[in-house]
Amino acid sequence: MKKLVKYIKESRLELKKVVWPSRESVISSTKVVLVSTALVAVFLWLVDFILLKGILLIF
Repeated sequence: MKKLVKYIKESRLELKKVVWPSRESVISSTKVVLVSTALVAVFLWLVDFILLKGILLIF
């Protein structure tokens, strides 16, 4: 039981040392991730579409 209490106390101390990002920083990073994901998805769809049309022309 002592180990559990020690673990919890040490965990709380470590969490106090954490530098949490601001709300604006999190929102900004989220926007970057969403836009990047959308761009990669569109790029991959375009490559897939072009390759499919190329294969259909061959066969």
